[in-house]
Amino acid sequence: MSKRNSQQAKSAARERLRIERERQAKKDKAKRTAIVASSIVGVLAIAGVASYLVIQGNKPSHWDAAADDALVAPKNTSGKNNTTVVLGKDSAKKTIIAYEDSRCPVCASFEQTVGPTVKKDMDAGKYKIQYVGATFLDNNLQGEGSKNALSALGAALNVSKDAFWDYKEALYSTKWHPEETTDKFKDDSYLIKVANTVPELKDSKTFQKDVKDGTFDKWALEMSKNFDDNKYGVQGTPSFVVDGKKLTSPGSDNAPSTVADWNTAVDNALKG
Repeated sequence: MSKRNSQQAKSAARERLRIERERQAKKDKAKRTAIVASSIVGVLAIAGVASYLVIQGNKPSHWDAAADDALVAPKNTSGKNNTTVVLGKDSAKKTIIAYEDSRCPVCASFEQTVGPTVKKDMDAGKYKIQYVGATFLDNNLQGEGSKNALSALGAALNVSKDAFWDYKEALYSTKWHPEETTDKFKDDSYLIKVANTVPELKDSKTFQKDVKDGTFDKWALEMSKNFDDNKYGVQGTPSFVVDGKKLTSPGSDNAPSTVADWNTAVDNALKG
């Protein structure tokens, strides 16, 4: 090979090497740019998700929002904010205030055991029942079933007092009442399913619409304040008050849990 050809070969080799280095440099730069861009997008995405979560976390819950709604009260109510619900004959001289939370298992046990006696004596005019719905278990156990069930009871009360009572019995029945830790009453479909076992509510479009629309959600919140702000020292459910005094089982601070104890407590209270 001539000296001239050798020089040309070396120059060509150096040129190819330079071109390759420039190409690689451009490739590396493009890669770095892509990595930086991806990192920025990732940071922005994370920031966006974080901002969304903060916004969602700061948004009022359905029930917080319901507290600001206009009050719509069911029929068959009276008193402040239409949260007084009295059942039974007007001729009955005494009224028993009954405090219950729909999720309460002890309330369910009471209704299953003593409920028929309460209803029989109420219908006979022995006393009236003033129902007060509580929702404190939603806070204690987390959830919204107590409030949602109370709103649905409002929808039943809007149909009639009998529909209200029968629906309350159905919700507390062994078949339909869930464990207190299982928040089934938060589901409108479940509440409607139970209502379809009550003749007056079966396939009632009005009742179902009120449940789905939350027509009486605000009313349920107002009703539950009657438990929260009661002046009789009632802190749990079920609780019963006559003439300002709690009905209790003999030798106990708890509400009667048997028919015999209920009859004894009621008879003593009605004598006063």
